[in-house]
Amino acid sequence: MTDLPQFVGHWGYIAIFVVVVLGNVGLPLPEETILALAGYLVWRGDLRLSVVIAVGLVSAVVGDNIGYWLGRRFGRVALRRYASLVLGHPERLRAMEAFVARRGAFAVFVARFIPGIRFMAGPLAGGLGLRGTPFMVANVLGALVYVPVAVGAGYAVGYGFGEYVERLHRVAGQLEYLVLIVALVSALVLIGWRIVHGLRSRSGNAWRGRAP
Repeated sequence: MTDLPQFVGHWGYIAIFVVVVLGNVGLPLPEETILALAGYLVWRGDLRLSVVIAVGLVSAVVGDNIGYWLGRRFGRVALRRYASLVLGHPERLRAMEAFVARRGAFAVFVARFIPGIRFMAGPLAGGLGLRGTPFMVANVLGALVYVPVAVGAGYAVGYGFGEYVERLHRVAGQLEYLVLIVALVSALVLIGWRIVHGLRSRSGNAWRGRAP
């Protein structure tokens, strides 16, 4: 999406709201990239930090709640049919279901930080019958941490390397934005992988400890 900076720059807070809501409803959209890019645009003076954080928080919570109630309304069968189209591999959906079923509200919180899982966390929680109150608490707490981190990552890139990025932009057009997006998404994926790997290791150790 090479026109992503122009898209956010033109539509501003509306672009953030729409992409983040849809990315939490169950569509695989690059919401972490949008939030990081918004943080970079805050550094540039194009957007206001307080408004970006507020819009990000509201859209993340609203989108996840819509996804949750869609999961409750249409159930696991419809969810599996949809996920098979989006994910492609049934084992990925089974792994997500097992993670949410085993960890409950904690899985909803952790999924905020894992690209590729986050967009299905709400629908899966609803389809698996997670109660509304624990889901809402995990949803809000996750958004309170995730949104400032994602926006802050983009702002930090601007603060540390913004002058070089802008110079590169004048020379090579959209190249610097693509590098920025790849770097931020890669960092978030690495963090998510480490979280999941740590949880699996702890679960495996606990299971072996209970074995006779």
